[in-house]
Amino acid sequence: MSSNTTHSNHVNHQQNAADNIINVSGFKPQICYIGQEQTPVIIIDNFADDLSTLLSIARQHAPFTKDDGSYYPGVRSPLPQRYAIEVINQVFQLIYDVYSVPHHLRIKPQILSFSLISQTPDSLMPLQRLPHFDTPEPYYFAILHYLNDAPHGNTAFFRHKNTGFERVDEARMDHYFKSAKAFLTDHAKDTPEYFVKSDRHYDIYHQIEYQANRLVIYPGNLLHSTLVNLSTDIDDNPHTGRLTANIFINFK
Repeated sequence: MSSNTTHSNHVNHQQNAADNIINVSGFKPQICYIGQEQTPVIIIDNFADDLSTLLSIARQHAPFTKDDGSYYPGVRSPLPQRYAIEVINQVFQLIYDVYSVPHHLRIKPQILSFSLISQTPDSLMPLQRLPHFDTPEPYYFAILHYLNDAPHGNTAFFRHKNTGFERVDEARMDHYFKSAKAFLTDHAKDTPEYFVKSDRHYDIYHQIEYQANRLVIYPGNLLHSTLVNLSTDIDDNPHTGRLTANIFINFK
């Protein structure tokens, strides 16, 4: 997609750089092709020039509450719109190009939130104990910005052994869910725990290390999960927890 065709595709807000919560003066994306399906995942290290304003908002002004509308095992707070706009405007062209998003589709932001894992393993519901995908839609993407210093749990991608699926689209959903029930049956009587290692149902085939100011972009239909570090990650304090900024966008 040539640069002279992209103006109408970005989030339609104009701002002076001084008004931005972050400034991005240039970055070098790394494109990793992961798994047997060779799905592209975008990694951008040292994404923002300075995280101090964004961290200050998360730590001093963001009201973190339980997200009852999802299976996320923690608390969330709305992201500042100016930050989300700046991130999307920086990466939307890259997403169009890397994932061959059809030119006529336009960006539709879905969820914009700070996130902190806070649930202890014993409180997890069955579906929170296995890898998940966000949506079967083909052009839905997660933009994940790691904010606090490590060590915190990595983001892992999984292959479902019985089906071989690494991504779950509409055509695969019924088959996947029928097959994935075996995991829930297998572990129904086990003590609840986070899924952090391969087993006879799922293989971890790729991990992205949690690193402050690293931005990661991946399709929402990839099977994935946080490899929760029990000693550092279950923490609802935005100064010390596994703080991330999560931007989910769809192209329609």
